[in-house]
Amino acid sequence: MNKVRIAVIGVGHLGRFHAAKLALLPEAELVAVVDVLPERAEEVAKKLGVRAVTDFKEVLPEIDAVSVVVPTVHHYRVTKEALEAGCHVFVEKPLAASPEEARELVKLAKKLDRILQVGHIERFNPAIKRLLAETENPVFIEAERTSRFSRRCLDVDVILDLMIHDLDLVLTLTKQKIAELQATGAPVMTDKTDLASVRLVFENGTVANLTASRLALHPRRSFRVFQPGMYLAADTLENTFVKVKLKAGESLAAETPSEAETFANPDPLLEELISFVRAVAKGERPPVSGEEGFEALELAFRIKKEIDRQMAHFLAREGSCLPDLKRHCVS
Repeated sequence: MNKVRIAVIGVGHLGRFHAAKLALLPEAELVAVVDVLPERAEEVAKKLGVRAVTDFKEVLPEIDAVSVVVPTVHHYRVTKEALEAGCHVFVEKPLAASPEEARELVKLAKKLDRILQVGHIERFNPAIKRLLAETENPVFIEAERTSRFSRRCLDVDVILDLMIHDLDLVLTLTKQKIAELQATGAPVMTDKTDLASVRLVFENGTVANLTASRLALHPRRSFRVFQPGMYLAADTLENTFVKVKLKAGESLAAETPSEAETFANPDPLLEELISFVRAVAKGERPPVSGEEGFEALELAFRIKKEIDRQMAHFLAREGSCLPDLKRHCVS
């Protein structure tokens, strides 16, 4: 089997990890790394023994696939040009800056028969994989995803930055249409929503409560599922999975029988890049398709719209405090 020739477009904080891991894969040949900052491209290229390129269009004719790790606002343009050049594309989440852009990319990939995989990395975390495998009939889902404030990823709000991971997982588990959506959120350190809380009710009655914040003192990554006779919990910071079985009439206590697993040194980024390279090599559907990336993004924008509606109502009633807030924002 011929190696998949690939380039990484964007080698900032996350992109350089993509490049380093792709350089290790026996199924892939990392041809080049691309960045608009020549010194950054040269630094990463020198470490990995590949070419440094500043214009991604230059390398497209030479490769089979790209990993797109540029700011979200550029996802559509870079992915579109790569697809049109005949490349298969892995693009970090979110798929695009809007559902309209994402829909166009999905259609284009299908038309050109190119693989389009979206970087919903939690699908490759072993604790989450166990939870997904064990879930059969979820009736209630809780997810909490928080991080300390960082100057990175401020081109998007907390919904597209953090919560979209859990939206993808909820949609994967339920495979149902949403009957009711309630959402609240607020900007605190930036002019975008920095913390959000969402309640989703699906047509079959399943309920999901999701919380995301990038203003936490202590990061959290917990995902919990309740189904008849069973409680499942995954923590991707602690790399743990817990399964508790209950019989009718039993109470949940410390001595309740449970199964617990701890996963040593997981590398979900490596796993998802392996899955992409193998999908390209074998011509198979990727584990996280463009269609699934679009569905998560579309739901994220429904949530954003509801939060914006509530914020506009609040400001109209109370008077805007955002001008004062913006003086303290990080640009």
